[in-house]
Amino acid sequence: MAVEALAIADDAVKKSLADMAYERIRDRLLMLDIKPGDLLNDDHLARDLGMGRTPVREALKRLELDRLVVSYPRRGTFATRVEVTDLAFISEIRTQLEPLAASRAARVATEQQREQLRAVMQAVESFDTHAASVVETLRLDARVHRGIYAAAANPHLEDVLIRYDNLATRIWCMVLDRLPDLSRHVHEHLDLLGAVIDGDEARAGDLARSHVSGFEDAVRKALFT
Repeated sequence: MAVEALAIADDAVKKSLADMAYERIRDRLLMLDIKPGDLLNDDHLARDLGMGRTPVREALKRLELDRLVVSYPRRGTFATRVEVTDLAFISEIRTQLEPLAASRAARVATEQQREQLRAVMQAVESFDTHAASVVETLRLDARVHRGIYAAAANPHLEDVLIRYDNLATRIWCMVLDRLPDLSRHVHEHLDLLGAVIDGDEARAGDLARSHVSGFEDAVRKALFT
């Protein structure tokens, strides 16, 4: 029994290290600290993160499933490139699934989840986009979307949306300094969160669709002007 317990404990440590490596490398990819096309060396990453190569390799496998990195035999693992055409493909998917998640969350969210979304609303209301860093802005945006995805109570939908929200975040990072009205983009989350909290399915879905479309339009203007 002691040996079995030790094996379980070892698995838990490996899992937590792999999760930690995944989250830290993912954030670097999303914030473009690791730039599109960069080579990811697992030895260097392991030393930088202060852990062994095994959790880093496990993290890179997960990140490949997320389409944030790509591996080539005998060449290595690279951060995926961000192409302009990706914006249309990603938005096409998000335009369909974000409204589904928002309307479903409005319908099925528990009172505890609605209370958590109220806390997110307060964070958005008090957020100063002019004083905030890029990382702080992106984390708040992720907090809004992840909260709605979780409240929708469909783990498969949540998994897909997190993946495509991550891809959209990389594109957003490329143009963040060229967006003229970042405050409006951040604070329009308030109406969306309010609709979900109030249980207004139709309004939540419409606002989620409008938010995604507005994001695509803003990024296109920033890219081509």
